Amino acid sequence: MYSMEFDEIKTLQINLLQWGTENFRHYPWRETRDPYKILIAEILLHRTKAEQVVPLYKEFIGNFPSINSVAVANFKNIREILASAGLFWRIELIHKMAKQIHTEFNGRIPFKKLDLLSLPGVGEYIASAVRCFAWGCPEIIADTNTVRITGRIFGVEVNDGTRRNKKFHSLMKNLMAKSHPREFNYALLDLGAVICLPHNPSCAKCPLITICIFGKQYIR
Repeated sequence: MYSMEFDEIKTLQINLLQWGTENFRHYPWRETRDPYKILIAEILLHRTKAEQVVPLYKEFIGNFPSINSVAVANFKNIREILASAGLFWRIELIHKMAKQIHTEFNGRIPFKKLDLLSLPGVGEYIASAVRCFAWGCPEIIADTNTVRITGRIFGVEVNDGTRRNKKFHSLMKNLMAKSHPREFNYALLDLGAVICLPHNPSCAKCPLITICIFGKQYIR
């Protein structure tokens, strides 16, 4: 249940990367490697749909093009942009985070994970996402969707605590295409959004169906 042959992993990586290239979902924060813009996007995306975030992200970055511009901004100006979407708890966090980066990291988004995790509002997921999407680090992106996909691939039952399970993290790391971490993680996220759904997944359309224990039941 927990084992996968090297050839199977390579097939999974090739198939997923190819599918990801053909089905890439375009968002403005995916068109950049600027760690500041990616950090802001990931904070706004927390428990918020991407389609809702797009206009907020564009307005925020348009008004605050750098982390230092956020640090010295009038709190009221930040609130005016984010409050309209009901993101009240994120307003103060972003302002505090910007000030900390300005004073402790000379206005540069920290590269080290522990430094990222020291920032207000930044947890394991956001820190990993910034390191992967900005700098190409082979970080796993463990959220509800990617954990669900991995669980189905290996035939492992998942629950709310699975994404914090170290053994499960090792399963995810085994699948990672370390030479293309950004593309791999984007493809995995997109697969969870349009194919490997929580209910009624489109297994027949999945590029991983021949490798996935859950999906194999649909092969005839």
